[in-house]
Amino acid sequence: MPDMTNYDIKLIDHAKTYLVRHPVLREGRPVEDCIFEGDELETTLHFGLFKDNHLIAVASFMENANPLFLEQNQFQLRGMAVLKEFQGTGVGHKILNHAEHILKQKSASVIWCNARETAVNFYKKNQFKIFGEPFTIPKIGLHYIMKKTL
Repeated sequence: MPDMTNYDIKLIDHAKTYLVRHPVLREGRPVEDCIFEGDELETTLHFGLFKDNHLIAVASFMENANPLFLEQNQFQLRGMAVLKEFQGTGVGHKILNHAEHILKQKSASVIWCNARETAVNFYKKNQFKIFGEPFTIPKIGLHYIMKKTL
C-alpha cells in the first residue's frame, strides 16, 4: 500500500481534473467525455490531491440544486476519481473531507451526487445516504442519488 503521509490538497483548474477523470471514469473513451457542463463556472470548485507533486485524486463541486432536496446552498459532487493504484488508501476520504470543510465555509448545506454502484459503499462510509431508486446512465452504468447534510 502506498505511503499517504506526504500529500497536498489544493484547488486546481478544471482541465487538470481530466488527467484523473479520464483513466478512472472514462477509460477507453474520448477525453472530451470527461468535460462536464458547469466545469468552467466560477462557482465550481475543483480539488486535486497531490502525492509528491503528482496529481492522484480529483473531486469537483458545482452549485446545483437537486429538486429532491429542500435545503438551500446545495453542491453536486461530480467527477470524483482516484487513480487505481491509490484506491483503497484513504485518498478519497481525505479529498472529500477537505472539500467539505471548504464548502461549509461557503455556507453549503448539502452535498449530493449520482454515485456509481461501485462507489456506494465509499459514500456510505463518508455519511452519504441513498435517496430514491437506482437509475442507469447510458454508457456508464447503474447509479444512485446520494446526499450528505453538512
